[in-house]
Amino acid sequence: MGRVKGHYLDQLPSHERRRLLALGSNDPEHLARLRCEGTPLQYLEGFAPFTDFDVVVDERVLVPRPETEGLFELAVTLSQSPSVIVDLGTGSGVLAIALARRFPAASVHAVDISADALEVARENTNRLGVGVALYLGDLFEPLPGDLLGGVDLVVSNPPYVSTPEWAGLPEDVRREPQIALVAGPVGDEVLRRIASEVGPWLAPGGVVVCEVGETQADGLKHAMAPLGQVLVHHDLAGRPRYLSVEAPT
Repeated sequence: MGRVKGHYLDQLPSHERRRLLALGSNDPEHLARLRCEGTPLQYLEGFAPFTDFDVVVDERVLVPRPETEGLFELAVTLSQSPSVIVDLGTGSGVLAIALARRFPAASVHAVDISADALEVARENTNRLGVGVALYLGDLFEPLPGDLLGGVDLVVSNPPYVSTPEWAGLPEDVRREPQIALVAGPVGDEVLRRIASEVGPWLAPGGVVVCEVGETQADGLKHAMAPLGQVLVHHDLAGRPRYLSVEAPT
C-alpha cells in the first residue's frame, strides 16, 4: 500500500516542514522522506548560514554549527589585526571566509585534506568574492614555506570525534563526511598534531584558536603548553569547547 500524501512532511517539526516547503520543490514529500531518513536539512536546502552570510553545503562538507561561529568570534577577539591567517581543515570555507571578510587586508590561507571539500570552499569563496588561498594537503604540509614564522592567527575546527564515538552519533551527523569528524581511536589525534607542528609557523605574538570536544580541553592544554599560555574558553552552553594560546612576543 502506498503512503498517503504528506506522510513524511507530517513527521517533521513544523519549522523544518516550513523550510522544505519554502524551497518550492515539485515534490516536497520526496525531500521530507530524505530528511526523515537522516539527510541533513541544510544539504536539502543547499546552503547554511554562518555569521552574516550563507555558504553552499552538500555531502562533501560539514554543516557549519553555532560552536564554530563561537570559534570565529573568539578568534577575532584574541587577534584583532592579523596580517596572515591560516585555517586548518577549512571544509566549506566558512572560517576562512568570515575572517577574510572581517580582515580584508589580511592574507588568508585555508587547507583541507579533502579535494571534494576544497571544491566547495572554492565555490563559496568565488561566490562571496573573498580572497582566500586554498591548499590541498595535510595540515601545514601544503603551505608555502615563506609563511614560516609569519602567521599571526591559526584557526581550526578539526576532526575531534573518536572512532568508537562515530557509531553513536545521530544519523544526520553520520551523513556528513567521516573524514571531517573522526580523528582516530582517541579523538584528539589531529589536535595534538596541530599543537606539535604549529610552533615554527607562528609570528611573535601569534595566536592559535581551536575548537575541541567538550571532554578534551584539559588533556590538550598540556599538549599546547610549550607554545605559551593556554586558555580554555566555553561555548554558550558553558561547555569547554575552545583552546587558545599566544606565542611569546
